[in-house]
Amino acid sequence: QVRLVESGGGSVQAGGSLTLSCTASSYPFNTIYMGWFRQTPGKEREWVVSIYSRDHSTYIADSVKGRFTISHDNMKKTSYLQMNSLKPDDTAMYYCAAARYSLDGTRRAADFDYWGQGTQVTVSS
Repeated sequence: QVRLVESGGGSVQAGGSLTLSCTASSYPFNTIYMGWFRQTPGKEREWVVSIYSRDHSTYIADSVKGRFTISHDNMKKTSYLQMNSLKPDDTAMYYCAAARYSLDGTRRAADFDYWGQGTQVTVSS
C-alpha cells in the first residue's frame, strides 16, 4: 500500500525558511509526479508546486515563484520543498500528493492518486 510520509513543518518568523520532505513508500512504479498543496480552514486546497521524476520538470504557482523550489531524489522517491522568504500568507496545512504521470503538469487535486496526512506550516509576522 502506497504511503506518502511528510516531514519538516513547523513555525517560523516571516522571512524565514523551511524545508518539507515527502517520501513515497511502497510505490510500485518507475515514474512519479509529486506535488504539494496547501489549505487553510474554510478554503479550498490550493496547488503550490509539482515535479515529475522522469525529467525533473517543475511547475510552480505564481504566488510562490521565486521563493519556493522543489527537487526530487529518484533513488529515495523523496521530494523536497524548499520554502524561503516565508510570509504569514504561507501559513497553511501542506499536503504532499503523488500520481504516476504528470498529465502535462496537472494542478488538479483530482488527478493525484495518493496523499499524505499533511504537515502544518505557521509563519508569524
